Amino acid sequence: MFNLPRALIFVMSLIPQTGSLTAVAEPAAAAAPSVSSAPQPGPRQKIVDGSPELLADGRVAFRFRSGTAKSVVARGQFGAEVVLERGEKDGWSGTTAAPVPPGIYEYRLVVDGVSVPDPLNREWKPQRWPGSSILQVPSTPPAPWDPQAVPRGSVHHHTYWSASLETWRRVVVATPPGVKAGVALADRLPVLYLSHGFSDTEETWTVHGRAHLILDALVAGGKAVPMILVMPDAHALPPPPGWSDVYAAENTDAFARELITEVIPLVEEQYPVRQDPAGRAFAGLSMGGRHALTLGLRHADVFSQIGAFSAAVPDAATLEAALPRVADINAQLTRLWIACGRDDFLFKQNESLHAALEKAGLRHDYMVTDGDHSWPVWRRYLADFLPQLFREGAR
Repeated sequence: MFNLPRALIFVMSLIPQTGSLTAVAEPAAAAAPSVSSAPQPGPRQKIVDGSPELLADGRVAFRFRSGTAKSVVARGQFGAEVVLERGEKDGWSGTTAAPVPPGIYEYRLVVDGVSVPDPLNREWKPQRWPGSSILQVPSTPPAPWDPQAVPRGSVHHHTYWSASLETWRRVVVATPPGVKAGVALADRLPVLYLSHGFSDTEETWTVHGRAHLILDALVAGGKAVPMILVMPDAHALPPPPGWSDVYAAENTDAFARELITEVIPLVEEQYPVRQDPAGRAFAGLSMGGRHALTLGLRHADVFSQIGAFSAAVPDAATLEAALPRVADINAQLTRLWIACGRDDFLFKQNESLHAALEKAGLRHDYMVTDGDHSWPVWRRYLADFLPQLFREGAR
């Protein structure tokens, strides 16, 4: 997380942004191929602008253009850094030493010591302070987050006035194939509310997390029930430059209040969703995991299923206030699913939370996995969590 120097801000204007307020529909396609839990490298695709390029041997090439730069390095989740060499016509290029495994990775270029997104790659991770580009290496057979030939739904962007926060806000809604805003269905659909992490935006779950693609693939494969995804802006209050426990508590309170009094009514007015707690679930990652746990402990009468991915754990006061109501929470929540990676910096907090919930007798599922505090982990968690939701008789 960083602020770009004034001299480099112009680069951002070259990249198309994703703030459209209209629905973007992806074309329907044929039957779903199988979804593998151990994806292998898939077809190689070249980004039109020339960076990054997925080579036939599995390596990745990065490119940059500058007549004044002294050094250019590509760094990210794909592996060892790549030093770009200057060539003809102010062109720079470099290639990974080894093939890059299938997945979706964040990376950035370091130009003369300053980190910037790749200006030749239009795929940027949506953030409060944009700084990362996206590299996707597809799998064969496709992973749930890969583009594949299955029926596709639509992604809708809404701007609304928040009376409780006294400001304009945005929310992203993903609908299954054939479902549109304002159109009634014979059977209303359940809805999963998804919350992003600190410094991200309401678009991060779709643009970088590929939540809608994951759901479409699982539904097409018969592994999840059709549902609507709602992704609000999890920063109800403007975030400070870095994490603060005081901000976290105040922001979670403001977010929960606005979600229940304004976002849920907006969704239930415009979309054919169920309006009972059994038809609502909430999940979030990191800061959004704190939102999820807080909502589960305070508002089990609103949401019946909760997922917390690498969660920032709520404060002691929230946990203590829930203890006298453990029996009621157990009766109301049909699922409280908590997952964290062993290498996550929040792992110890989640271990302590698990122990406290066990001691209090609050029923939950606790999953310890490989991985750290990153989107490759959270995509897997979402793919594991979605099939558990809204199943008749599930507990």
